[in-house]
Amino acid sequence: MAGHSHWAGIKHKKAVVDAKRGKIFSKLAKQITIAARHGGGDPDMNLALKYAIERARAANMPKDNIERAIKKGTGELAGESLEEIVYEGYGPGGVAIMVKVITDNRNRTLGEVKKIFERNGGSMGRSGCVAWQFETKAFLLVDAERYDEEAVLEAALEGGAEDVTEADRSFEIVGEASALGSIRAALEAAGIETESAEVTNLPTSTVVVEPEVGRKVLRLLQALDDHDDVDSTDTNLEVTDDLLAAAEEA
Repeated sequence: MAGHSHWAGIKHKKAVVDAKRGKIFSKLAKQITIAARHGGGDPDMNLALKYAIERARAANMPKDNIERAIKKGTGELAGESLEEIVYEGYGPGGVAIMVKVITDNRNRTLGEVKKIFERNGGSMGRSGCVAWQFETKAFLLVDAERYDEEAVLEAALEGGAEDVTEADRSFEIVGEASALGSIRAALEAAGIETESAEVTNLPTSTVVVEPEVGRKVLRLLQALDDHDDVDSTDTNLEVTDDLLAAAEEA
């Protein structure tokens, strides 16, 4: 896919590390609750919930926590009044950034996210200021060290994928958002496990910045990801090999 910045892959790998450290249970619970609220509490009938539960299990989230989050989403248990909001803004070098949050207090979260932008050389913008630079796509990761490229490519295309690229020891698979389930099913039928499967925002084109500016953007993205209410971040930054190395060290 033209313009793929590979940030989607980087942020997933960081989430895996954070999960192993036990840092993201609250975020996972919010994802489960929101998914259950939108599509019901049956993961067999609700793909978003199914994937959210899988991420929680991969992070060793206790079963009781998962079930409680589902019941909050379906209304069986009382819980916070959560809502999803997307903020847009610019990082150093004018890099476009989209931030999805899940919050029970939009005013508090807005103020805190705005401060993170400002402290890291960025600024928030109005709704729509950068969204036009992104497309909503299915995005899947497969371990490139475990599987043959030709086998992954064949299965992914059979499932409806548009593009398969290799970056940072992973195959990154992109397709229409509606094809997420069929792509994953085709991979599973071929005996290929996915490290991640989600619908996310990918840039239609990317911007190249000086290495030092790029590192500042990565620091901003990391600071946003570290916020308890931030569910995901997306950017049109062109992630070079040098920046990949910097991201791994961050």
